Amino acid sequence: MSILIKNGRIITATDDYTADIFVEGETISTIGNNLKMEADTVIDASGKLVIPGGIDPHVHLEMPFMGAFSSDNYETGTLAALHGGTTTVIDFVIQSQGKSLYQALREWQGRANGNVFCDYAFHIAVTDFNPQTQLEIKDLIEQEGISSFKTFMAYKGALMIDDRQMVGLMNEVKKHGGMVTVHATNGDIIDYLVAKNKAAGNLTPLYHYLSQPEITETEATGRFIDMAFQTDSNAYIVHVTCEGALNKVREANKRNQKIFAETCIQYLVLDASVYERGFESAKWVMSPPIREKKDQKALWAAINQGIVQTLATDHCPFMWDDKLKGKDDFTKIPNGAPGIEHRMELIFSEGVNKGKISLNKMVDITAASSAKIFGMFPKKGTIAVGSDADIVIFNPDTKHTLSATTHHHHCDYSAYEGHEVTGKAETVVLRGSVAIDKGSVKIQKGYGEFIKRSKLTNII
Repeated sequence: MSILIKNGRIITATDDYTADIFVEGETISTIGNNLKMEADTVIDASGKLVIPGGIDPHVHLEMPFMGAFSSDNYETGTLAALHGGTTTVIDFVIQSQGKSLYQALREWQGRANGNVFCDYAFHIAVTDFNPQTQLEIKDLIEQEGISSFKTFMAYKGALMIDDRQMVGLMNEVKKHGGMVTVHATNGDIIDYLVAKNKAAGNLTPLYHYLSQPEITETEATGRFIDMAFQTDSNAYIVHVTCEGALNKVREANKRNQKIFAETCIQYLVLDASVYERGFESAKWVMSPPIREKKDQKALWAAINQGIVQTLATDHCPFMWDDKLKGKDDFTKIPNGAPGIEHRMELIFSEGVNKGKISLNKMVDITAASSAKIFGMFPKKGTIAVGSDADIVIFNPDTKHTLSATTHHHHCDYSAYEGHEVTGKAETVVLRGSVAIDKGSVKIQKGYGEFIKRSKLTNII
């Protein structure tokens, strides 16, 4: 099949020009002015932005957590992603302590195989680094194409590893061309504050926020950065939320250390006032929590400064009945919120439209940098001859209101209910096939492919 996209304003991380795009099969064949090729499908993109399909580097689909499963499975979650202009997601395979990494991989593959709409890749979360786990790293990188490994500095007894394990993992992953990523919050301090609040009878969702103050993220971020410095490792910090953590990254840059940092859309557009709404605040119980307005300002600045390279969602929705398990105890509220569908339109509406970032920067943080950092560029993350035809025709003028009544997440509430946005993905092309057109789904479940990623030894 072939597609000819006419007269669109093409935006990449570095370019901004008007041209036509000719797609043959799954890839971009030609880019030029006034192309005359015959095509099976012709799309007039006049007045529209033509941007690379988004890459969300941090999602949790059908993940078991706190006695429940995140409510979007691989079918519903990846379809919601496509509706929002995201054509590739990277999900987390999570090792169970005492079991192998390959056991976890096979479990997640069993959920994903044949059920995915958009393209996808995996990170592997290492929760038990030991001599047996160490032996699996090489094959996971070289045979499976999984070159990033997540660690947790919180959730003791379930996910958290100690500093000795962290250093051991960094050294092994580095040896084979991979990268360690981290959830950087100080789990011991958080556990102490949680216990203190529970003992005092402070059980509402507000105390989830108050039990994870900025210092818990700042300290852990600095400690992780120091371990990466000691091991001379590539390192990536997920969901950075606050000014203190950003300053740790800035300090690392002063000693010529390269640290990659991700933030999430909720930390740019929401603030801690969401925890002043009684039990409704459970909708925003996530870790780390939503921060203060001063942290929003710092994050926007860090994006423009290149301190933050990628924008994710940490999409991890739970149904309201699951959230209600914590109505009398905030520690029983499953952590996470929906958002995979709204990342692209929110960053355009709140960032580009309001003059906080450029269109090129939007493409950089939503697609190009994730592709480069995680070994998928230039197959993904750009519009270029030979690249996968993952293309979003984005209408910059469409105004709409975000709501659980209209979103495609399998979740019965929205983290952005009533939020008015300008800009919407109108047509989404995935590997040369029109996947979404004006809200209609044009591909079948299972069209999405697993992406084997390259080693991460020469990250741009």
